[in-house]
Amino acid sequence: MLDDAKALGTIAASAGAAGAGSITVATITSSAPGILGVLGFTTTTAVTLPIAGVVAAAGLVGYGLYKGIKAAQGNK
Repeated sequence: MLDDAKALGTIAASAGAAGAGSITVATITSSAPGILGVLGFTTTTAVTLPIAGVVAAAGLVGYGLYKGIKAAQGNK
């Protein structure tokens, strides 16, 4: 249990150290609303995620996989 707390603390520290920036994961272009869309204009939307969230999610998924493999092997 203590090892889990240390690992989660390390993941949280890594996520915090990643900074407050963001990553653009997708750019979506679609027709503009209303009369502008009829005239052929488009609008672009950028989908962004915070870097700290991406680092934290990746760390938690990786740690979960590690614990699952250890449990499947019979090592706790």
